Amino acid sequence: MPKRFLQRYLPSPAEIRENPVMRPVAQWLHHSEIWHMNRRSVAGAAFIGLFSMFLPIPSQMVFAAAMAIIFRCNLPIAVALVWISNPLTIPPMFYFAYRLGAWLLDMQLSVDSIDMSMSWLWANLSTIGYPLVFGSLVCGWVSGVTGFVLTRVLWRLHVISRWRERRQRNKQTHSR
Repeated sequence: MPKRFLQRYLPSPAEIRENPVMRPVAQWLHHSEIWHMNRRSVAGAAFIGLFSMFLPIPSQMVFAAAMAIIFRCNLPIAVALVWISNPLTIPPMFYFAYRLGAWLLDMQLSVDSIDMSMSWLWANLSTIGYPLVFGSLVCGWVSGVTGFVLTRVLWRLHVISRWRERRQRNKQTHSR
């Protein structure tokens, strides 16, 4: 994984700690592990961020940040990955999670039409809640594990390619 590329676009720990919004949690932002860019930390952050984005709860970013701090994974990456779920992507993601949950639980789809409003959601929560939560947990787990494994594999492949490049340079240097 290109560490320099990620560091170029992520805010520095000092920038995050100095943000006035972060004052209430500043004491937890001093753990150096949550800022490290290594294979373990980034892969764990990928799992946390991708799992959290499927949770049908408000404040998914807060949940992801708390999990990153607890498990000592890269905080900025975990929070940034939650942004995949946004107002444009949440409806199809949660609809898919609901359909998957209903299918896995062998439940009949009980909703004929969907209205994207809070009143409709509260009126139908008892019928869609269990399949939605179950489907969301399954989707979150699958996407989180996939992100974890892909991050570890891609990071390893990048390290191997760097080793090969270094070996080639050393061979060229010593053969002169």
